Amino acid sequence: MRNTEHLEEPVDEFTGPSIYAAGALCWRVKKKKLELLLIHRQRYDDWSWPKGKLDKGETLAECAVREVYEEVGLPITLGIPLPSICYPVKPGLKEVHYWASSVDDMPPIPDGKEVDAAIWCSPNKARGLLSNPSDVEPLEALVAAHENGTLDTWPLLIIRHAKAKPRSAWTRAEGERPLAATGKRQALYLQRLLMSWHPARIQTSGWMRCISTISPYAQATKAKVKVVPWLTETDHKRNPAKVEATVEKLLTRTSATAVCTHRPVLPTILTTLAGHMSADLGESLPLLDPHLSPGEVLVAHVSLEEPGRIVALEQHKPYED
Repeated sequence: MRNTEHLEEPVDEFTGPSIYAAGALCWRVKKKKLELLLIHRQRYDDWSWPKGKLDKGETLAECAVREVYEEVGLPITLGIPLPSICYPVKPGLKEVHYWASSVDDMPPIPDGKEVDAAIWCSPNKARGLLSNPSDVEPLEALVAAHENGTLDTWPLLIIRHAKAKPRSAWTRAEGERPLAATGKRQALYLQRLLMSWHPARIQTSGWMRCISTISPYAQATKAKVKVVPWLTETDHKRNPAKVEATVEKLLTRTSATAVCTHRPVLPTILTTLAGHMSADLGESLPLLDPHLSPGEVLVAHVSLEEPGRIVALEQHKPYED
């Protein structure tokens, strides 16, 4: 799976898509057979995946989760990223970003406004029903992942703390250096973005700028927060092997987890992650400094079938004033 770096703002129609949208291919395994959720929209008389256009200020990941809930009543969390599609519409070009999403047996509930029918069907039936030929591409990627054992995953989220006040303007203890005004806005942005994966556990540096970065999300969700001293700049410099061991232990888990740390710690984390993925996938890791920008998130999707194996990556840019 390629690294997917999402654009959050529309760009000029002459240089790229003028409309951005997002959605999800909801899947389940019923009697050992893969099934997918298709919707019918009466306005267009078409069959498609649940999807919709970005609201102002919304991220693509948020949009995908919101649209599935609004159209069929399914609360979802995002799985592996799937290929995006692009096709012409009246205003210009429309680019739709898709994710896979594992759901339980809860029956889909059409919203009655845009969607008048929703069905579970086999991949073959979906191929025949889909009205937009472009929608077959993410389907084929999902089916291939299912056959390869890389579809069922859990996310490990690596977060670089949000933008802090400059070191040059801070005279007190380094661990107490707070977020800048932009950083505080980035933390609120992260609160919404992280909802797309719902990490129930967070491991973080105990320094103020990391704690402040994850606090809005932790307070909103009651996620369990664990302060790990080795994730600070000072302790990492003294013993980077402790950070490596922390990441190795995290990769033995099977539930969504987030890690918040500092730029100097990221090389150790990324090198450790690289040892758990293919060489091709490893090439898409942000190994060159600055690795991640302040407030940026790297999502590593870890296989449930092969514990510890990372099968997909995606990056999400931070909020910028």
